[in-house]
Amino acid sequence: MAKTLVLTFIAGDKPGLVERLSDTVAGQGGNWLESRMVHLAEKFAGLARVEVSDDKAAALKDAVMALESEGFHMTIEEGLAGVAPEGPLLVIDLIGPDHPGIVREISGCLAERGVSVEEMETDIRGAPMGGGLLFYARARVRPPAGLSEDALRDALEALAATLTVDISLRERAQA
Repeated sequence: MAKTLVLTFIAGDKPGLVERLSDTVAGQGGNWLESRMVHLAEKFAGLARVEVSDDKAAALKDAVMALESEGFHMTIEEGLAGVAPEGPLLVIDLIGPDHPGIVREISGCLAERGVSVEEMETDIRGAPMGGGLLFYARARVRPPAGLSEDALRDALEALAATLTVDISLRERAQA
């Protein structure tokens, strides 16, 4: 049997961090399945899903936690393998003038309707014309059974008017 582990880490950004972590995982017999990583405020942060046989899981956890002596801050959680989410995957795109509370308002609207946020990316960029800052967000979400795409779209459009942002909702394109 195999265990699925979710590793989260943050470290001061420098070359070789991903190589060091991936080498540790591979050295303990782990298989790197998927990950997300990003450079933020001179830190490098990420999370990875790895798989390892039951008999090697403890050694892998110990080896990964030992990376803290090299400046990594690590968390390891056991995940569930083979649990497929149900429902359609939708994409929300948002753009508008930056101001505090946008993420809170959007996430609150989604939570009230039982919508699961599968992935979210946000950014602030200079407005191309006229100056100022624009807030950008893209989220992949999964509505619960019984919530129509139209009902979710209506709720997001009402919120967009309140926040003075543009929001679009579309089905995720199949790869």
